[in-house]
Amino acid sequence: MKVSELGEFGLIDRLAEMVSSVQGEQASNLIIGIGDDTAAWQCDGSVQLATVDSLVQDVHFSLETASWEDVGWKSLAVNLSDIAAMGGQPEYVLVALGLSGDTDIDDVLNLYRGMIDLAREFDVHIVGGNIVSAPQLVVNVTVYGSVASRDKLLTRSLARPRDRIAVTGTLGAAAAGVEMFGKGLEFEPEVVDALREALLRPVPRIAEGRLLVENGVKAAIDISDGLIADLQHVCQASGVGARIEADLVPVAATVESSFGKRGLELALIGGEDYELLFTASVECIEKVSKAASCPIYVIGEVISDNRYQVQLVDSNGNPVNLSGKGWDHFRVERGQR
Repeated sequence: MKVSELGEFGLIDRLAEMVSSVQGEQASNLIIGIGDDTAAWQCDGSVQLATVDSLVQDVHFSLETASWEDVGWKSLAVNLSDIAAMGGQPEYVLVALGLSGDTDIDDVLNLYRGMIDLAREFDVHIVGGNIVSAPQLVVNVTVYGSVASRDKLLTRSLARPRDRIAVTGTLGAAAAGVEMFGKGLEFEPEVVDALREALLRPVPRIAEGRLLVENGVKAAIDISDGLIADLQHVCQASGVGARIEADLVPVAATVESSFGKRGLELALIGGEDYELLFTASVECIEKVSKAASCPIYVIGEVISDNRYQVQLVDSNGNPVNLSGKGWDHFRVERGQR
């Protein structure tokens, strides 16, 4: 079987099974291994978090549309977002670069300037890494963080029937940015700027992740692969189903105005919004909404039937069909991402 046949998430499942079968008792301090936004393990005074992600030229970005500073910013942002999804505080960063021999030194310095600008915003420290020769630019970033204790940890596996499903902020602008660049679409300058910013300069919801924990939320994930796909990850980890009401999904205003009815599809399956998707009781969500500096939108409910599946319905409860399900590196052809 080829990787393209099994798919990204099928491959992750196989690797997780393989690793867990040999670790056994040796990983007694491990709280969460492969399968969530970060790994987590118990240390003497806190729970440590670790996550890693890669950005590859002409797969995740194009230097025709992204500056080197943009690439640096985003390569760190996607990892900080994983820490946010666990309710954690990011602390230290390792950076490994793959560079061709004719890469301009100033470009590499600009890439680091982008990372440093974002690192300063969240008081995280770049402490090391590696550089190797590669035919094109590859940026691998590892972020370490922590939470105070195991009960202060957000995970994908604690969604429960009758929980409401909510998201921070609006969705679809990053996917709209992919469409704009990939298809050469033309919009008013303010729309171009908004979509470009959403795609290339996402701001991880670190404060919001910690706010969720403080107000009793237990289950969360960041929206990287698309709302439907990421919610399905939560359903699979928690052994539940989910029902989303399409009319409640918060499509970004610039996406609605520029893409019309397609805006909902971009918000549901486009991905790369790096907002937080979480489930909790009505009371918990009300507390979060009052304290959050960003809008919180309730979009559906966790259900006990249709386990592992996400239902999309209209306001009358009728099914709504979509043409896709979300991002999978080996099963979706969608241009730079």
